Amino acid sequence: MNIHEYQAKDVLRGFGVPVPKGKPAFTVEEAVAAAQELGGPVWVVKAQIHAGGRGKGGGVKVVKSIEDVKKEAQRMLGMTLITHQTGPQGRLVKRLYIEDGSAIARELYLSALVDRATSRIAFIVSTEGGMDIEEVAHKTPEKIHTFQIEPVAGYSPYIGNEIAVALGVKGDAAKQLGKVVKGLYDAFIAKDMSLLEINPLVVTKDGNIICLDAKLNFDDNSLYRHKDVQALRDLDEEDPAEVEASKYELSYIKLDGEIGCMVNGAGLAMATMDIIKLYGSEPANFLDVGGGATKEKVTQAFKIIVRDPNVKGILVNIFGGIMKCDIIAEGIIAAAKEISLSVPLVVRLEGTNVELGKQILAKSGLAITSADNLADAAEKVVKAVKGSK
Repeated sequence: MNIHEYQAKDVLRGFGVPVPKGKPAFTVEEAVAAAQELGGPVWVVKAQIHAGGRGKGGGVKVVKSIEDVKKEAQRMLGMTLITHQTGPQGRLVKRLYIEDGSAIARELYLSALVDRATSRIAFIVSTEGGMDIEEVAHKTPEKIHTFQIEPVAGYSPYIGNEIAVALGVKGDAAKQLGKVVKGLYDAFIAKDMSLLEINPLVVTKDGNIICLDAKLNFDDNSLYRHKDVQALRDLDEEDPAEVEASKYELSYIKLDGEIGCMVNGAGLAMATMDIIKLYGSEPANFLDVGGGATKEKVTQAFKIIVRDPNVKGILVNIFGGIMKCDIIAEGIIAAAKEISLSVPLVVRLEGTNVELGKQILAKSGLAITSADNLADAAEKVVKAVKGSK
């Protein structure tokens, strides 16, 4: 789960992490009132969307008068902000963050994430703050430094010292940086984050360390422990189909292809997507119905898939262990009848009650193509889709 910048900074403030003063605004009038309360003389007007690259898209502006705050708020609110992370469709701006300006001497990069290869939290830092870290990694990888946190030992002050050395931060600023890193680590652990990114982390002209921007992602599986974080969710920033899927505990991610996928198990879902590409087409989604899906969940999964206008065919690939193939078959038939399915449907079933499941599908009277294995299923659905064009 993602949250907005202003929400992220509120979370970090709770752990003693220094961030500039600021206030969210949902209207032009609120933006002006926020600027007046902050006092200036320099303000930053920031569009709040769940995407990076806002500055390049015109979503971050530094201004020096209340009148300019008003003008920028009028321009940004309601605009469709397009960045390299939003795609060409962009995101509608409904919220702003009015923030105190900062006298910046240096811009640095700092993030923390879960390193899956080592099962440790890793801090990634660079002197090239304010830039796309992917670009830095591509052009000057030697400017990126990684520091692993030993899980048993936890955070130790030497980590902050090493990060300060890597970033070329000295003196009192280095001491401040150590406290900032400790606060960020505490926040990461306490709130079950999966990603924390500060870009830029700045050294001001008076030698202070401030987190000028903040991006936080949280582990969805831990949200039940954090009602305060759940309350920050902005459904307007999420794909409507993904929001709908979450209501039924379906793991769904929309993609750009033409073949809808319904699979049980994340690994099998990835393999299904790969083999669709191998046979010459593209998956329209990732959809894992889970190991214990009910007839209702299968029906809802089908509805979500077919709502995507790009879907030209559907591949159901189920390996029944806990999930029984006859239950899947009943769900498929119920959904197909309810939505008047008009695209090719290929089903591959294997596992518990597989023969019963196949019988149910065969007797349904619906145009369902059965497949013997995954390769056969992928070949059939791609052929059906390509042949219908």
